[in-house]
Amino acid sequence: MSLKSLIQEMRGELGRKGFGFGRSRSQRVVQDSCVDAFKQSCWATMPPELLRDVLMRIEASEDTWPSRKNVVACAGVCRNWRDLVKEIVKVPQLSSKLTFPISLKQPGPRGSSLVQCYIIRNRTNQTYHLYLGLNQAAAASASNDDGKFLLAAKRFRRPTCTDYIISLNSVDVSRGSSSYLGKLRSNFLGTKFTVYDAQPTNPGAQLTRTRSTRLLSLKQVSPRVPSGNYPVSHISYELNVLGSRGPRRMQCVMDAIPASAVEPGGTAPTQTELVHSNLDMFPSFSFFRSKSVRSESLPQPAQKEGLLVLKNKAPRWHEQLQCWCLNFNGRVTVASVKNFQLVAAPENGPAGPEHENVILQFGKVGKDVFTMDFQYPISAFQAFTICLSSFDTKIACE
Repeated sequence: MSLKSLIQEMRGELGRKGFGFGRSRSQRVVQDSCVDAFKQSCWATMPPELLRDVLMRIEASEDTWPSRKNVVACAGVCRNWRDLVKEIVKVPQLSSKLTFPISLKQPGPRGSSLVQCYIIRNRTNQTYHLYLGLNQAAAASASNDDGKFLLAAKRFRRPTCTDYIISLNSVDVSRGSSSYLGKLRSNFLGTKFTVYDAQPTNPGAQLTRTRSTRLLSLKQVSPRVPSGNYPVSHISYELNVLGSRGPRRMQCVMDAIPASAVEPGGTAPTQTELVHSNLDMFPSFSFFRSKSVRSESLPQPAQKEGLLVLKNKAPRWHEQLQCWCLNFNGRVTVASVKNFQLVAAPENGPAGPEHENVILQFGKVGKDVFTMDFQYPISAFQAFTICLSSFDTKIACE
């Protein structure tokens, strides 16, 4: 029996045994019926060694989307299957694959390969969608038919700042959604940005209280959503004396990544699961607005020792084209002031070979289509937020 027919038989067997949620029953009754149906199926009595071999074959063969959805389907069968699939599927740093939602919070592949993504901008509703595996033809026509949706962002203009809400849901992009991941906030001039994660990236993460941290009512924010704002990076743009004719100068301080992560043998923090916490876990939060605890100012980026700092790679002036140029290896086709490449800045002393590797590159390929390629030690979530900062209007820089 071929692997494809094996997967089809397994999915058909699970479907016939009632692996679906009925609308007329409670969730507990449905879950119990699913468990009973699974116990009666031939897959429940499969020897662990054989089950592991089957799942490993599925993981090895379904290496690209959309066929990789079979790996996710196997993880959704039961707890035992999920634990085994999570053990088999490696993190993006080792496998170069984005499989589960938590993969978007984990560092990208380590080495010379970049994860190639595309961002499609919708000017009408101020939304930005991130896709994986979109081909050049689809990118030119701004079509997402051949791409795997990863993240969505929506721009909200405030009187003194701009917020970009990041979500796993392409439709419900709001902080009250259970798919809320974090946000990007800028100052009034659009020169300084702070990236907030909805959950701590490491045990020592510091919580920042802002206006959006305070809940006005339980109806506005889901009780399953962590209501904290944990700063993970600070982005700053410097004044460009050449105006729009010259490239932007930007710097990113990664609060959650040590500078040693880019060195041989270095490591970066890796989240293992997306936590949906109850509000009881944050007893210090005020549930009503209070002028005495209001904190409206944007935290200023600080140069902290030991943190990874990314800076844009300096372009070279092309005499024949009369413009600033960077080598994007064919991934960028339209000249734009938004285009950039980020490399690690040396902490002390001269730059080594590891500081020449492009960690993130972003560029324009169509009217509202942009490429986003990244690698270790940053994640897809962090790369997406950095690229979103390039879209914002920068009064003092241009």
